[in-house]
Amino acid sequence: MESENNDLLMVKGLRLHFKVRAGVVQAVDGVDFKLPKNQATVVIGESGCGKSSLAKAILRLLPRNVHTYDGEVWLHDKDIMQYNTESFRREVRWKRISMVPQAAMNALNPVMRIGDQVAEPAMIHMGLSKEEALKSALQMFEHVGVPVDFLHRYAFELSGGMRQRAALAMSLITLPDLVILDEPTSALDVLTQANIMNLMKRVKQELETSFILITHDIATSSELADNVAVMYAGQIVEVGDAHNFFNEPLHPYSQKLMASVPRLRETIEPEFITGQPPSLLKPPTGCRFADRCPARFEKCDEEPPTIVREDMREVKCWLYA
Repeated sequence: MESENNDLLMVKGLRLHFKVRAGVVQAVDGVDFKLPKNQATVVIGESGCGKSSLAKAILRLLPRNVHTYDGEVWLHDKDIMQYNTESFRREVRWKRISMVPQAAMNALNPVMRIGDQVAEPAMIHMGLSKEEALKSALQMFEHVGVPVDFLHRYAFELSGGMRQRAALAMSLITLPDLVILDEPTSALDVLTQANIMNLMKRVKQELETSFILITHDIATSSELADNVAVMYAGQIVEVGDAHNFFNEPLHPYSQKLMASVPRLRETIEPEFITGQPPSLLKPPTGCRFADRCPARFEKCDEEPPTIVREDMREVKCWLYA
């Protein structure tokens, strides 16, 4: 199998299970999706559904208690799951796929100057001298809107928004094909969130970078999204282009998520989803959303297939079979 020409990334049957005292946590369980070149895919869903684990599975940032880790991750025409650890570190991680983790302050060393931290990936993965890497860091600061004099400051001297921009600059300095952003705006105020989203839209155009944005903030993510993937209980239950998704979500879970978003220009009261997500230690057989689904019927006791519609939207639900 090879990735299609227009697809930068294609994930097929990806699984990442963790071993804990109580059993095996099926954090990522058979995930499939594609990411076209120079586009942004937003992965949304409730907390604990496996979004961050999906990012770690793609970048192979794995803890020691991994129980199962398999599937296919095609980057252009190569299945990077076949790379050994050293080849993946040298050829893929940060060089072709980088990441901005949750809470930028946790990603920045408090005793290193910001400029040195942003320059470091260029020195390690591109073989640049420190002087050349600092010049690249300076150029990247200009791209992400960080004042050049911040090059010599420490992380604690920057605001939350500036730290987030610095972390983004660090992820972009090697000019990777793909940047994965894990809740990049969760700790920021509303105005700063909007500025960061506008910044990422500009970076996507200027540097032709693709993004996977992991978030539970549906309203903010709509500003950047070209495509939307909805995750529930370790599985992707719907994938489609953003315009159609935000106007007409297909999966009952997606519909409930969209109904929970407050509307500025409508008097419709936000809804909530009854019940709790299932435990990933022992996920239910059949449709994993069935116990909370208002459209449940007998067929839902069986595992639903992923239906590909004529408009190329995909939905894992018996209602569309």
